[in-house]
Amino acid sequence: MFTQQIIGEVRKVIVGKDQTLLWTLAAIVAKGHILLEDIPGVGKTTVALAFSKALGLSYGRVQFTPDVLPSDVTGFSMYNKETGAFTYQPGAVLCNLFLADELNRATSRTQSALLEAMEEGQVTVDGVSHPIPQPFTVIATQNPVGASGTQLLPDSQLDRFMLRLSIGYPAPEDERAMVLHRQNHNPLQDVQQVVTKKQLQEMQEQAASVYTKKEVIDYIIALIGATRKHGQLLRGASPRATLSVTAMAKSVAYLSGRDYLLPGDVQTVFVNTVAHRLLLTPEAENAGVSTQNILEAVLKATPAPKLR
Repeated sequence: MFTQQIIGEVRKVIVGKDQTLLWTLAAIVAKGHILLEDIPGVGKTTVALAFSKALGLSYGRVQFTPDVLPSDVTGFSMYNKETGAFTYQPGAVLCNLFLADELNRATSRTQSALLEAMEEGQVTVDGVSHPIPQPFTVIATQNPVGASGTQLLPDSQLDRFMLRLSIGYPAPEDERAMVLHRQNHNPLQDVQQVVTKKQLQEMQEQAASVYTKKEVIDYIIALIGATRKHGQLLRGASPRATLSVTAMAKSVAYLSGRDYLLPGDVQTVFVNTVAHRLLLTPEAENAGVSTQNILEAVLKATPAPKLR
């Protein structure tokens, strides 16, 4: 188990945010994609860079602006005069860890260029599909909606992110340590590779094989079903959310050193895995209700199974 070693390397550059780092690692092990939503400058990009180094992953990045084209992400075909044929030029997304920086500043057309890559692990250019190297994770960052030059991500894209996380401001002592660590030195240079790509894929396979009793599956389905009947939600969680909660719970169990799933694992991941997929009614929004509030209430109201 490499959990503590990996977190220890990333902690060299991100101080005081261990829970966020554990969530990020769990999503990667669950083969999921992560949306980091926060104000600029709190370390969203640094998190992605540090994990790519600690996990030995090839890294690609696009700084999204309104003039970024879909072909910048997926690649394009270029005519080769010598061969008389078109040659595919890979886009930035053909890597193991792709950072979509400030994704909500791009146009809808460019945002949608990521959908096939995130869901199917491939891109299609001029009718030809090109597989993306495995393992593959997208870490997208977005500034809070309403910030200058931003627009809402489409619901179909939000649903493809396994988690939505926020880093937040550091505590004063952590901010002091950050300043001291960066005097005449970039701590990213100190991050060492802990695992190979093959070892990470083995971790992903072991997490996916965590034993899950029927009662726990029924518990997940009951929780998801409760969101679909809730009076303050226009739209509940999708079947993709059911799969994401299951995968994340298995990953948390695996990283905790267990090969079986407990209801507590489901409870741990439920809110962060589902909250960004829900749509509030106008009345609930006006009343200041959040999707997190609703999901916490759903957890309290839904009885957990007692396993033997």
